[in-house]
Amino acid sequence: MSDAAVERTVVVVGGGVAGIAAAVAAADAGWRVELIETRTKLGGRATSFEDVRTGVELDNCQHVVMGCCTNILELYDRLGVLGEIDWHETLWFARGGGARDRLAIAPVLPAPLHYAPSFLAMKLFSFAEKRAIVRAFLAILRMGPKGRVRWTGRAFGEFLASTMQPERVIELFWDPVVLSACNLTSARCEAAHALKVFDEGMLAHRFAGAVGVARVPLRWLYDEVEGIVAASRGSVRRRTSAKALAFDGTRITGVVCDDGVVAGQAFILAVPPDRLARLCSGTLRATDKRLAQLEKLAFSPILGVHLAFRRRVLDVPNLSLPGRGTHWLFAHDPSAGAAFAQRVEAVVSAADAWDGLSESGVPGRVLAGMSWADGVPTDELRRELAWSRPVLERHATFASAPGVDAIRPRTTPEAGDLHGGVANLFLAGEWPDTAWPSTMEGAARSGFAAAAACTGAGRVMPDLPPASLVRFARALG
Repeated sequence: MSDAAVERTVVVVGGGVAGIAAAVAAADAGWRVELIETRTKLGGRATSFEDVRTGVELDNCQHVVMGCCTNILELYDRLGVLGEIDWHETLWFARGGGARDRLAIAPVLPAPLHYAPSFLAMKLFSFAEKRAIVRAFLAILRMGPKGRVRWTGRAFGEFLASTMQPERVIELFWDPVVLSACNLTSARCEAAHALKVFDEGMLAHRFAGAVGVARVPLRWLYDEVEGIVAASRGSVRRRTSAKALAFDGTRITGVVCDDGVVAGQAFILAVPPDRLARLCSGTLRATDKRLAQLEKLAFSPILGVHLAFRRRVLDVPNLSLPGRGTHWLFAHDPSAGAAFAQRVEAVVSAADAWDGLSESGVPGRVLAGMSWADGVPTDELRRELAWSRPVLERHATFASAPGVDAIRPRTTPEAGDLHGGVANLFLAGEWPDTAWPSTMEGAARSGFAAAAACTGAGRVMPDLPPASLVRFARALG
C-alpha cells in the first residue's frame, strides 16, 4: 500500500454491528476502509449460521430493534435492508391457560398516552397494581434525562422501591422489560439504563416502543457491506485474525495479523473488551488510560432456543411469559418447502441458571413454559416438535450492573483521560460509554461516533424528539 493510500486509510478491527457501522460511515466520508474479521461472516453476535443438523439458517439469538433505535435503523437504511424489518406495535403478555393481554400503541393518542387504553384493559394486574405502575411512570416522565443522573450507580430496584412497586408488579411487569432490554433483573440492573429504556423506549415518542424483527436471517442484512467497502478502494478481510497493535510509543502504526501488518492512519477497534486487552501491549495500555479497566467489565448470557413444530402452535408474533423461566417467544414462518409448519424462538435472558442444563433438557423446560402459557399439555407440544436447537451466548452482553458506566471507556481519545490517550485509536462496540445498555443501537451508535471522530465527517443520529406532552411534563418536573 502506498504512503498516500495509508494517509486516508482507516483500519477497522471487528466485523460486528459496531465495526460495520464504522466501516460504512468511514467509506461514506471518503476514506479507504480495511475491515478485519476473524470469522467468515459479518455481524458478530448479531448474525446467523446454517445449522448442519437441520439445514436451516438460524440466528444466534432473537435480536430486535425498537423505534427509538435511530442509529441501527440508519445503518439498515444505508445497507438497503430497512424493508426486511417487520414492525409490531402490539406486545402480548401471557396470563396462563391460553389467556393473554395486549399492550398496543393506540392509533391516535399522542405520547405518553399512546399505551393507556390497552394498559388499562390488561387483566394481568389489579387496579391497585396499575395505579402503582402509573405512579412509577409519572416519576420517570417528570425526571427526564437530567433527572436520571441522580440514579446513576444505583440499582433499578431501588427506584422501584422508592415508587412503592409491589413485588408481583416487579416480577410480572418491570422485570420482563428490563430483562429483554438490559439482560439483568431490576434488582441487579443499573438504574440509569432501565430508566432510559422506559423513558425513551416507551414514553417519549409514539413509535419509540414499536418492535422490529428481521424477516430474513441476520447475516443477510450485511450483504452490501463488502460492496461499500470495495467502493472505498478497501477490502473486507475475512478469516483474518488480528494478533496485536503495532505501537511506536505515540501512535498506532498497524494491526499485526496472521498474514502480515495492515497499515493505516486511523484505527477503530470494534471488538469485545477481553479481546481488545489481548491486542494491546502493556506500554499501549499505560499510555491510553481508556484501556486500563478492560478486565473489569463482566458479561451476562442469553439463551436462544429454536423449536420447529409440525403445526402452528403460536398464533401471535410475540409473547411474553411473565414470571416464568422462559421470558419471550417469537413466531417465525418457515421458508418454502420446509419440513415444519412454524418455528418458535424462545429467549431466556440473564440465562446463568440454564448454563448447566443438557441440550436435551433445555427444550423440555421451554415447552413447559409454553404449556403454561397456552394451556396445551407439554406432552402434546413435544409430539408436535420436529426438532430443537439451543444456542447459548455466554458473553451476549456486558452486565449492566450498578456503576458499570464508570468503567466504560470513551470512544474518542480526546476524552480518554488527562493524558489524552492515543490520538489515532478509537473504540467501538456496545460496551464503550454510549449512554445505552448493551444493544445493537449502542453498537451502531459507537461505530458512527468513532468514524466521525477519526474522519471528521458524519455524525451519530439524534434520538427521536420527545412529544410535546412529554416536554411539558418534564418542564413541570
